[in-house]
Amino acid sequence: MNSRERVLTAFKKLPGLPDRVPIQFDLCRQLSDHFAEKLGIAALYTENPYEDVTYRISANEIRIALGSDVVVTGASVSDDYKIVKNADGTWLNEYQMRMRRGDIYVEVLEYPLSNAQSKADINNFCFPDPNSSGRFRDAEALIAKFKKDYFIIGDIEVTVFSLGHQLVGMEKLLVDMMLEAEYVVPLFEACGEYQTKIGLELIKRGVDAIWFGDDFGTQMSLIISPETFRSQLKPIYKKMIQTFKEANPDIIPILHCDGAVAELLDDIKEIGFEVFNPVQPGVPGHLPQDMKDRFGEKFAFWGAIDQQELLPNGTDEDLEKDIIEKISVLGKDGGYMIAPAHILQNDVSPERVLKFIELCKKYGNY
Repeated sequence: MNSRERVLTAFKKLPGLPDRVPIQFDLCRQLSDHFAEKLGIAALYTENPYEDVTYRISANEIRIALGSDVVVTGASVSDDYKIVKNADGTWLNEYQMRMRRGDIYVEVLEYPLSNAQSKADINNFCFPDPNSSGRFRDAEALIAKFKKDYFIIGDIEVTVFSLGHQLVGMEKLLVDMMLEAEYVVPLFEACGEYQTKIGLELIKRGVDAIWFGDDFGTQMSLIISPETFRSQLKPIYKKMIQTFKEANPDIIPILHCDGAVAELLDDIKEIGFEVFNPVQPGVPGHLPQDMKDRFGEKFAFWGAIDQQELLPNGTDEDLEKDIIEKISVLGKDGGYMIAPAHILQNDVSPERVLKFIELCKKYGNY
C-alpha cells in the first residue's frame, strides 16, 4: 500500500483498513532548513499570498523523505507582484495588508478594508488575480511529480472568515457581524468567490482534496454564536463545496478549524466537509473518545497531537502515551490521519520531530 492508497483508505474512500495510520506534519522554516541540510535535499518554498500558509505548502520533498504520506500545495505569489520591505521591516502583501514578522506567525498592521461600511466598499476591493503568471507553477510541478504515490491536498486556508478579518480587522468584523452591517455578508461572499477560483484551479491540476482553513473557536468556546455562523457563513461554505464537487465529484473537502468547536460540527458536516482537522486537543468537547463517539461516523479525523506543550516540552514517554491513545481511539476502525495540531515551530527540536514520526509508525499498524 503506497501513501496515496493509505490516506484514501484512512479517509474511507477505498474499502477496508489502511496498513497503518497515515502520517502528516508541517515544519517551520528553521526545521525545514535543518532537515534539508541533514538529508541533502533542497527545501523548496512556495510563497503564498498570505504568508503563514507558505509553511503548509513548502518543503514537501523534506517531509516526504522524513515519512509524511501527504503533499500539500497551493497558490503562490504572482510573478507580477514583488514584495518590497520598508526600512521598518514591514511590507504590503498581495492582499494589500501591511505585514510584519511576529515571533511565530506574521501580524497584520494595516487592514485594507478597515473602513468598510457598505457592499460597494467590498465591490471596489481588488483581490489578487487568480490567473496571474506563476500562480500555480509549483502546484503543477508537485502534482506531476507526486500524484501517483502520495495524497495531494490543495490548500486554500485563510478562506472566508479568517480572510475577512485579516482584511477588515478582527474587532471591527466581530462587532459588525453582531450588528449585521451591510458589508459583512458581501465580504464573506467575496472571500468565498476568490478562494473558490483558487480551489478550482487546484482541482483542475489534479489535487485529491481541498483544505479550507478558518478558526471559529478559542481555547474555551466559540468566537461567534452558532446562529451567526449559520446565517452569515454556512451558506457560503456550502456553495463552495457544491462548486468543487461539480468540478470533481471525488474531491475531498477538509476543514481546518482551531479551538473548541464541537458545537458546530453537525453544521460543518451538513455543509459537506468530510475530514475535520486539527481536532485540537485540550479544549472543551474534544476528548478523543467523545469525538469518536459523537462524530466518528460523520468525519475522518486528522491531527490531534498537541504542538503547544506536549511536543516541545513533554517527555518521550508523555508523547508515546498520547500517540497510543490517539491512534487507538481516533484510529479505531480507520478514519484517522495522525499529525500535530498545527505547524511545528522551532521550539520543537529536530530530535522530537523524528521521535514523533518513529512512534507514529511503531504504533500505527492495523
